[in-house]
Amino acid sequence: MDMTLLIPILAGLSVTLIVLGFALGRRSGPSLEERLDRYAVREVELMEQRKKGKLTEEDSSIAGRLNRVIVKKESADKIAAELARADLKLKVSEYILLNIASIIFFALLGQLIFRSPLLALASGVFGYFAPRLYVKRRQSQRLNAFNDQLGDAINLLANSLRSGYSLLQSLETVSKEMSPPLATEFARVVQEVGLGLSVEQALANMLRRVRSDDLDMMVTAINVQHEVGGNLAEILETISFTIRERVRIKGEIRVLTAQQMLTAYIISFLPVGLGLILYAINHEYIGLLFSEPCGWIMVVVGVIIISAGYLVIRKIVAIEV
Repeated sequence: MDMTLLIPILAGLSVTLIVLGFALGRRSGPSLEERLDRYAVREVELMEQRKKGKLTEEDSSIAGRLNRVIVKKESADKIAAELARADLKLKVSEYILLNIASIIFFALLGQLIFRSPLLALASGVFGYFAPRLYVKRRQSQRLNAFNDQLGDAINLLANSLRSGYSLLQSLETVSKEMSPPLATEFARVVQEVGLGLSVEQALANMLRRVRSDDLDMMVTAINVQHEVGGNLAEILETISFTIRERVRIKGEIRVLTAQQMLTAYIISFLPVGLGLILYAINHEYIGLLFSEPCGWIMVVVGVIIISAGYLVIRKIVAIEV
């Protein structure tokens, strides 16, 4: 096919997929069952319904129809959990449509820049991983922000318990006084309890959404106190002090290792960036790397060495606290 026709077709298809993912996927409001499941995740019931194919979907859009197909697959549960941990308000079908649009967009961009089908294919592969890298980045940022707030939140929770509040009232106080993302998660716990779940189940749901070792320590302390009794406020104060000290030490480590991490980024990405610039400026000069077997060997060896150096530096500066 002539490239003058292929490029407009790919561009139009990518724009169409983006519009379908954002607009058509939100045409109908969520059902009552979906709104309840936002706060109370009933995994056993949902898995049984998915196996039998009995999940109802009121949305008649393309994204809704795609949801009915995807929801029966086990991979849909994993994608939904990853989106929830990143706090992205997307359906599984919308995420898949955006992933397809990303592949087409980056493949088209690679073809326009490099004028090479092989590099266009490589750009499409990057487009496949780009949404996943973004989701992982959002999860990491959200988890770090949550852990930075958790020490103060537990201290506030302990003070509320000392002043005579119940555990649920103390959790609600934390949700009102703190800022997102911690306030959002504690508010969900209060809402889930209001919908009929026990405090233990609601905290377990929060722990499933936020993979934090410090939060696991807090939830374990609350569950143990509920079973055997004891002074929960004093236990939480001790946990709060431990978490705050850990956050302080981690901050000092990040400061001391910032120069080494910057060196790793520069050493790793400078050859790649320089190679892309040279390829865009003088295609024939650097194109020999991709047209000769010796050039391919050099590229593969270079990628392996650069990746190994980056991983070694990351391993050196990754100090566990």
